[in-house]
Amino acid sequence: MQARKEKGFSREELAAKIGTSDPIVGRFERGNMMPLVEIGAKIAEALEVSLDFLVGKSSQITKDKNMLRRLEDIVKLPDADRQNIFYTLDGLIKAAKLKTIQ
Repeated sequence: MQARKEKGFSREELAAKIGTSDPIVGRFERGNMMPLVEIGAKIAEALEVSLDFLVGKSSQITKDKNMLRRLEDIVKLPDADRQNIFYTLDGLIKAAKLKTIQ
């Protein structure tokens, strides 16, 4: 419900985008019913969030498609390359955090 409201969709609007009815969307939101994976994927796409966010496995709403694409690219790399990227990225993140503290 949070992501739907942040996106500015009513239940009816979301239902139309995913090909179902607003009472069904309400059941999904209340947890009375779980959508099939295909419907969950449509909901995630319409709301620009991850499936992990929808099922409560992530508290982060990821709206930046370029960020997701980059992460998907990193996951496909060999382990050594992935570790080098994360090492570099961790250093850059640490430096940015220190800069905001000062």
